[in-house]
Formats: sequence, C-alpha cells, structure tokens
Amino acid sequence: MSEIDPFENMLAQMDRAEPYADVGPGVFERLKHPERTLKVTLPIELDSGDTAVFEGYRCQFDSARGPYKGGVRYHPGVTMSEVEALAGWMTWKTALVDLPYGGAKGGVVCNPTELTDNDIENITRRYTEGIRRMIGPETDVPAPDMNTGPQTMAWMMDTYSMYKGYTVPGVVTGKPPEIGGTLGRVEATGRGVAIVTEQTFDYLGRRLDDASIAVQGFGNVGSHAARFLDDMGADVVAVSDVSGGVYDPDGLPVESLVSHVRDGNMLSDAAGESISNDELLRADVDVLIPAALENAVTEAVATDLRADVVVEAANGPLTPDADRILRERDVPVVPDILANAGGVIVSYLEWVQNTQEYAWTLEEVNSDLRERLTDTFDAVVSRHEEGVPDLRTAAYAIALERTATAHDFRGLFP
Repeated sequence: MSEIDPFENMLAQMDRAEPYADVGPGVFERLKHPERTLKVTLPIELDSGDTAVFEGYRCQFDSARGPYKGGVRYHPGVTMSEVEALAGWMTWKTALVDLPYGGAKGGVVCNPTELTDNDIENITRRYTEGIRRMIGPETDVPAPDMNTGPQTMAWMMDTYSMYKGYTVPGVVTGKPPEIGGTLGRVEATGRGVAIVTEQTFDYLGRRLDDASIAVQGFGNVGSHAARFLDDMGADVVAVSDVSGGVYDPDGLPVESLVSHVRDGNMLSDAAGESISNDELLRADVDVLIPAALENAVTEAVATDLRADVVVEAANGPLTPDADRILRERDVPVVPDILANAGGVIVSYLEWVQNTQEYAWTLEEVNSDLRERLTDTFDAVVSRHEEGVPDLRTAAYAIALERTATAHDFRGLFP
C-alpha cells in the first residue's frame, strides 16, 4: 500500500472545498463518514488443489440521493481504506453528474494473474454470496472496476439470481449485452475521458488535433481513452502499464498496441522506444492522463511534471502534495470525479434499461453520455469562474452541495 492513505486524500479534497460549498457544518461532518463497510472472508479451493482464504470488502458510503453505486476491483493492493475512499469518490462523482445514486465500492485482495479463470469465478461467486444481503437493484448496484469486467458481472448476477430464484439483471451493471448489459458500457469510461479532454482543450482555446498525449496505465480505461483521442486527431506519444511502456514523439500505433495487450502481452514487449512509468509521468507532452492506481503522481513527480494539463482517468492519482504543487504551478487538473464519470453514466443508463426492460441503441447511449459530460464540464467551469480556485474544488463544491441538500430534505433518523 502507498504511504499516502487514499481515504485521507479524499478527506483533504473535501476539506479544501468546504469554504466554497454551501453546506452546514453538521451535514459536512456526516459526509466524511461511510455509512457501513463489510469485510468478508472467502475460502476457495483452487484449481491447484490448495485451499486459499481471500478477503473482500464492500463499502456503502452514502445513499441520500439514491441506491449505492460503485465497482468491484480485484487487486493485491486492495485495503479497507482504499475501498472506503473509492466509495466516497463514487458518492461525489454520482452527485456531480447528477445521477440518482449514492456511492459504494467493493474489492477482493487477490492477484488475478496468478489465478485460473475457474478460480476467479469461484472467488466472484463466493464474494457475491458474502455481500448479497447488501446489494440489489434498489439498494446497491455493483459494476466492473480494475481487473473485473462483463464476465465478472455475469457471474455476480447469476449468483445473486440463484438465491432470489429468478433472474435479476439490474443487480449489477457492466454485464454482457446478451444478458441485459448496455452497448457502449465497456468503453464508456475511456470515451468519457476523451470527451472531457476535448472539452478541456476547447475551454483553454487550444486545438486537440496534433496535441501530444501520454497515458499511464493501459487497461480498459487507458486503452480506450488512447483509442478515442487518437481518433480525434491527437498524437498519443507514450503509453505504459505495470511492465513499462513505449514512446514515439511522432505518435504511436494505438490500435496495434491495443491488440498487442489484448493478446496477453505486456507493453514493455511492444516494438518501439522503451519508456518507464516514471519517465512517462515526467514527459514533455500537452496532456498527461494517469489511468492506473491512486497516488501515481507524487510530490516529486509534480515538481518535475512537464505536461500542460493533467486529466485524471484513475481515481485519486494525485497525492495531496502533488495536487498543491500543480495548483501553485497553474497546471490545470481535471478531477477524477469529472474525467472518469463516463462509466457510471452508462451504468446508470443500463440500470434504467433493466428497470424498464427496454434497450437503447449505441448511438443513443453515446449521445446521452456526451451530453451529460458536456453539461457537467460547463457547470464545473462556471463554478470555477465564479471564484472557486481550481476545477477540483469547483467539482467538489457542486457535489457536496447536491449531497448535502438531499440530506437536508431527508433529515436525520431517528
């Protein structure tokens, strides 16, 4: 685990926004605390013949605005603090983009690269059983996150449905379209990152075509963001994963790299000039997109950072000190709760479609995604121009006020 506690990072971001948000001190104090966090123990008989015991978590942070919503990640670095921070960030994200949701997050401490597909299915089903009393279409709706995807959600939906005795598509989002998923969900977060980057360049009065882009993290979010930005005419000059990365100042063959990784290869094995993750974060580019784990951009990196703009595709990729340094250097940072909100927007559309037993076309889904992100970006910029010092604080002020207003109307029970 990083030395920077992610939950403390999230609280620091809240505290910075408090003077600019019309939120009473009593409600603000409530907003700092998750409503509940469950820890589950998952004994699994592995394909190797060994029995292993894994730990899993589900945090439900706030439900004032609606059912809890948030992904489930599988990673060896998962901790309770991380899950609670991510659940808080989901709360502010859903409020910022004005969805009728609260925030949640889940995770299992495991290394999927060391497990078989059958092991992962068994972990998923055991985890779902462990949290099934917390989740449901009207209470808490999980979704994919790091190292999980449509297949994981299919297993979760099936396990929950077996206990219910009937099929419940709306218990999760991010499912395959064949069992109630929505077209465009897999690429939605990356598409949203590209849309927000485009909006940022429009706001700054700059052209995105031929802009140089570096993407740290080439999983689902980073790879799709790179693809869409490449389609928009930007030059993706550097990408990396945990193994390292590749660099070409004239622009990388993004589609070839996506195929390379999809075939199970690491970026460090791809043809081209090698670049380390540390070098990528310090690259002389127009836009840096951290799309991996939290706390990737440290104080030392921020001091040396040469990108003109940072767009946070990951959750919490800047440490508090890095955030402060970039503010002092007047480097615009588009916050995670705006930049990577595309996934939860399309998850919401999937949930609505499951509720209505009706499906929209891919064009309708993508149009709705763009409209919601554009409207939210405009609202954040407007708040920033009213005197809030930076985009993150403006985004938090909006999100905190919306969540606090819901609490004010609902009151305090009992």
